[in-house]
Amino acid sequence: MAADDLGFMPYGEPAEEILRWYRDAGVDCALDETPRDRLAEARAALEAPRQAALAGRGTPGSQTAGGQPVATGLDLHIAQAAAEAKALADKATSLDELQTALTLYDGCPLKQTAKSLIFSAGNPHSRIMFVSDVPGPDEDRLGEAFIGPAGQLLDLMLKAIGLDRQQVALGLVIPWRPPGNRTPTQQELAVCEPFIRRHIALVKPDLLVFLGTLPAHLLLGVQENQIKLRGRWFDYHDGDHTIPTLATLPPSHLLKHPAQKAQAWRDLKALREARHALLPRE
Repeated sequence: MAADDLGFMPYGEPAEEILRWYRDAGVDCALDETPRDRLAEARAALEAPRQAALAGRGTPGSQTAGGQPVATGLDLHIAQAAAEAKALADKATSLDELQTALTLYDGCPLKQTAKSLIFSAGNPHSRIMFVSDVPGPDEDRLGEAFIGPAGQLLDLMLKAIGLDRQQVALGLVIPWRPPGNRTPTQQELAVCEPFIRRHIALVKPDLLVFLGTLPAHLLLGVQENQIKLRGRWFDYHDGDHTIPTLATLPPSHLLKHPAQKAQAWRDLKALREARHALLPRE
């Protein structure tokens, strides 16, 4: 079996083919002049407190207290990191302060691998807010939110119901792009959740639209897939304020599955009707 049959590039392959192989593997931008295994660095940061906590407790998950499993050191580390993130997010009294807090925050490993912090776009004073999942490669490379192909499709979707991005607020659950577009980990979600919740609280929208499953799973606590979620209305609770929330298909999904644009169009029409009914001054 040849080396390239296993997915490896043989010696002497043209530079263009090597670059294409790296791109397909998820390596789509350079972050530094010298290579660093940032995933290993993040893993070591998690393992250090975990090993210290396990030193006096034995094998993780092997002990119980009153019939309940004892939390592992890694669980405790995630809980502590999430609490720190919430305390930091809650101090922000404006979106500028929240963005500054995210810029200074080092508790999310994704910050070490992403090139840019992608915070928001659109009109922060809008009564309608869209929440997406993670930045794409174009957003990470250029440092701007919703500017890649998915963002361009979102512009067309908004235009179809008489809106543009200056009439809606746009936010992201995860402000740093996961390497290779992988699924965010439990820790990454835990430490980013307080920031997106605070983002929503500061915008104070009257209507929310969740693009894809990640915002719905994290912020609403539902677990269905996006085909079952799309087109449904939920209540998002922000303290004493309840916000009608529509789940729909994300533009990134529609780019891969254009046949499902008809379903997204039905959701957009439902949003348009809700906008006219609930926000007559818009």
